[in-house]
Amino acid sequence: MKPPRTPQQRNARMAVGLGVLVAGMVGLSFASVPLYSLFCRVTGFGGTTQVATGVSDRVLDRVMEIRFNADVNNSIGWDFKPETHSMQVRVGEPSTTFYHAHNREDRAVTGTAAYNVTPDKAGIYFQKIQCFCFTEQRLEAGQSVEMPVYFYVDPAIADDPELDDVKTITLSYTFFRAADQSAALPGDGPGEAGRQGEATPSAGADAERAMTGRQQ
Repeated sequence: MKPPRTPQQRNARMAVGLGVLVAGMVGLSFASVPLYSLFCRVTGFGGTTQVATGVSDRVLDRVMEIRFNADVNNSIGWDFKPETHSMQVRVGEPSTTFYHAHNREDRAVTGTAAYNVTPDKAGIYFQKIQCFCFTEQRLEAGQSVEMPVYFYVDPAIADDPELDDVKTITLSYTFFRAADQSAALPGDGPGEAGRQGEATPSAGADAERAMTGRQQ
């Protein structure tokens, strides 16, 4: 039979246990943000959209209205608006729209866009092939740009009975001032706004327009 632990031993054991618990909680706090982000991207939770590597291999007759919304956080002196407020698209059909941004500040500013769709349950079916929201955007003082979004609604939405009532999806963006403004310092070169790489031949004319973007 083991002798009973002394108060000092019990206190030491409790201290070790509390230390392990605190360390575990700290580790979870650091992991929670990327894990939550990954969870949202995979499941579409909270209206998080998906990232597609190419266009859909089928287009359905089902037509949906896609609405576009733009907001600006008070941390950044930009004007920001969609080129059009809504469009009709067939499910699976790749489509392109543009958002307009203008930097009203007297210096270069780097911004980052948060985004989601409503209703939330449609997030997992809203596929973006190319989007200005994938990277931070730098605008010079007084610069205006048109930034593309190239997207489609996944035909798998037709196989989900919970989405049968969805006829309209709203895509919303909010621009914030990026926490790291080093990219906006002089001598770092032009911003990424409106420049999204080259289109692949299979993506067609809309893809080329979306990838290239247009600057004013």
